[in-house]
Amino acid sequence: MASNVMIRLASDRVNLSLLSGDNNPRLFTPGEVITAQQGYMRGHGTYMEDEDIKSSVAGVMVQVNKLITVKPLKGRYVGEIGDVIVARVIDVQQKRWKVDTNSRLDSILLLSSVNLPGGELRRRGVEDEQQMRKYLQEGDLISAEVQNVHSDGVLSLHTRSLKYGKLSQGILVKVFPSLIKRRKTHFHNLPCGASIILGNNGFIWISPMLSTDGEEGGGFTQNLDESVSKQDREVISRLRNCILALANCKMLLYDTSILYAYEESLKYEVHELLHQEAMFDIAFLTQHKLRLQE
Repeated sequence: MASNVMIRLASDRVNLSLLSGDNNPRLFTPGEVITAQQGYMRGHGTYMEDEDIKSSVAGVMVQVNKLITVKPLKGRYVGEIGDVIVARVIDVQQKRWKVDTNSRLDSILLLSSVNLPGGELRRRGVEDEQQMRKYLQEGDLISAEVQNVHSDGVLSLHTRSLKYGKLSQGILVKVFPSLIKRRKTHFHNLPCGASIILGNNGFIWISPMLSTDGEEGGGFTQNLDESVSKQDREVISRLRNCILALANCKMLLYDTSILYAYEESLKYEVHELLHQEAMFDIAFLTQHKLRLQE
């Protein structure tokens, strides 16, 4: 029996008009020769064939001195120590929480790696282990930092800083991890009136403007009883749609690009931002602003 099979090329998922500038990296496809010159070392996403370094994934080349790697456009999150991530608790175990970080394996958050309520510093005892579900339970969203990467790829997290902890009211947006630009800080209070956490694992959290009143709770306080104003909800929804528009055009996501996209989106209604014409227009104008800034 004959059947039709549709195969999409990696280049079809990228708006080439947005990648026409000289400052943008070139897109490599699997099997394509990256370099035939001698003296280069192959890294992740590459392989050797007939003394040529070829790409094994669809992505962009990253060169550090003589090391060549290809960063895939789409794939699971590969954690590094110090990464800021947004994750969801999926299981409560003995002295630890199992956490979904969008990586190949589930991550671990130890009881000894979290702040106790009130920021108290002491050894964790049996009472603390019995009250683990009062701190974090299944389904809770948290912000954390990668503390260690084990040999099998499992990530060990910590929330010892008061800026990390349980997340309250807001919206979770999921994008490819490769679209998150690595910066010194991934926590931003945007001038439009919302806070945003850009997780290196591709999970982005958008919430009303964060305040420092909850720091005394050690990262476990929530404001679920407070109502979010209509204006804040509109700002959060607009930011969400702007992020999805940039992600659809495979543009890097960081505070400046998101803020420029938000400014360009004001001429549209919130529900119009996910139309194909509006997404392309916002991404194109955002890219133009970023080039002028450079």
